[in-house]
Amino acid sequence: MTADASLKTTPLLAVHRALGAKMVPFAGWEMPVQYPAGILAEHLAVRTGVGIFDVSHMGEFEVTGPDRNAFVNRITCNDVGALAPGQVQYSAILTKEGTFVDDCTVYRFDDKIMLVVNASNRAKAWEHIVDLKGGANIRLRDISDDIGLLAVQGPKVEAMLQPIAGIGLDQIGYYHHATGRIGGVDCFVSRTGYTGEDGFELYCRWRDTEALWAAIVAKGAQPIGLGARDTLRLEMGYALYGQEIDQTITPLEAGLAWIVKLDKGAPFVGMEALRAQKERGVTRRLVGFTLTGRGIARHGYPVWCDGRQVDIVRSGGQSPSLGIAIGTTLLPPGHAKVGTAFEVDCRGQRIAAQVVKRPFWDKGSVKK
Repeated sequence: MTADASLKTTPLLAVHRALGAKMVPFAGWEMPVQYPAGILAEHLAVRTGVGIFDVSHMGEFEVTGPDRNAFVNRITCNDVGALAPGQVQYSAILTKEGTFVDDCTVYRFDDKIMLVVNASNRAKAWEHIVDLKGGANIRLRDISDDIGLLAVQGPKVEAMLQPIAGIGLDQIGYYHHATGRIGGVDCFVSRTGYTGEDGFELYCRWRDTEALWAAIVAKGAQPIGLGARDTLRLEMGYALYGQEIDQTITPLEAGLAWIVKLDKGAPFVGMEALRAQKERGVTRRLVGFTLTGRGIARHGYPVWCDGRQVDIVRSGGQSPSLGIAIGTTLLPPGHAKVGTAFEVDCRGQRIAAQVVKRPFWDKGSVKK
């Protein structure tokens, strides 16, 4: 039994509990936030060795049929036409106002496309996509409950996995995928991740997830929880839905203009709103910052410029790799330049902060 019977569970619930994980509710799922080693040790394990994450809570949608590429091009802002089979693309599903329904990854196969969305937005994104189907000659399937997903990340990942891989991992480029066997389990393997380190995301049948996890842990990968996943992605400045991006923020404001292809030759939902915003200029920009005064910036803390509150801390915390307080926030364009000073209200005390270049951590092993 789970602590809350309303929470969904991944195929690895018993494994996490046996390992002594601290389990917490997350996006409607019971998930491990950390293991006995603690968040700091888990974070450093990924930066120096190999860590394994259970991310089976993510949502996966399959699109098949003759119009699949054109349809996905219409519902996402990046250019699906630029993808060859075997490639992956970071993109977003937008509202007509140009704000985020969700960010996503798009996988192109010979005969289908798969969209991977956040667990917290699975139902909302699915409803949004279905509503846009119209007369497109496609078939949509929510295959989330059939798919297990493990992320294996760290500078030593390829050397660790290759002895149990039935495919040449060195042949899989960054943001590419291939089908094969890992640890005797059929899966498809993408060289993608959310940590800034080299790594693979392994998609398998739900029932095979535990066997795949066991094979990789037996090679020495350290289990990693949601706590370290968050500190790792923050050091890279990667967006998290509900913090850096949400249904009030556009990609142009979030520093993600590179995923918006206004001239891809096909209209997409939110295109006109983004074109208009680009022409008139954004009124705020996402920035990274460090505290130059003593304190820790936490999500939700007020951010002040020129004597007025302009936003909140979107993400914040102590960087385990750098040993300093870091964070993200939205600032007026005139204050968004590297070196600009502002303040963060940390529990009633205004602490000096400074805009810095992202990523905060630039020594990752990710292969681009």
